[in-house]
Amino acid sequence: MRILLIEDDRKMREFLEISLQAACFSVDIAEDGERGSYIARTNDYDLIMCEYFLPEKSSISVCKEIRNAQKKTPIIILSESRDIDDKIACFNAGADDYVLKPCAFEELHARMRVMLRRPRNTVDHVLEIRNLRLESGRQRVLYKQKELYLTRKEFALLEYLMRNAGCVLSRGMILEHVWNMDINPFSNTIETHIMNLRKKVCDLHKEFIVCVPGRGYKMNM
Repeated sequence: MRILLIEDDRKMREFLEISLQAACFSVDIAEDGERGSYIARTNDYDLIMCEYFLPEKSSISVCKEIRNAQKKTPIIILSESRDIDDKIACFNAGADDYVLKPCAFEELHARMRVMLRRPRNTVDHVLEIRNLRLESGRQRVLYKQKELYLTRKEFALLEYLMRNAGCVLSRGMILEHVWNMDINPFSNTIETHIMNLRKKVCDLHKEFIVCVPGRGYKMNM
């Protein structure tokens, strides 16, 4: 899943980026409100995490602009302010949650899962196709009840394919949802990761993950 993190504090930004990537999220970064608002309105994200006190443009303005652009992506505000008026202003601007800093990443991760479970973004925590079982909450994959080791990107790619089984996914869609915007769109990273998945799970042959010439890839049910 793809996250946008809008945070101007370098240490906090690096901590959250590392923690989110460790949880198998693809993370894009914006260091100020103006850049964050633009990226949020021109890309598709599963969730947006936004610092309350931002340079260039306030988090309130960022939330309003995202909602005015008809984006329904869940927004979590991170703030040191306990002022009730600040909280109300964020919710009125379109934020979905308000998390006080400092907080443990475990708590933040739990709040993220709540956001992602909402009807707009219905997410099954267990996906099963044939003999393959993916448990997103526990970050593990089982094949014929035997646990497999996958890298973070292999796991994220497999999850995206399984969630969209039966649909043709273009290279652009896969890059956008599994990698961040820094990836070279002309690289062969998708092909390499699919080849690695096929090696690790013997049933992931060409009839399971199909290459559709000129269009992308499809996972058959």
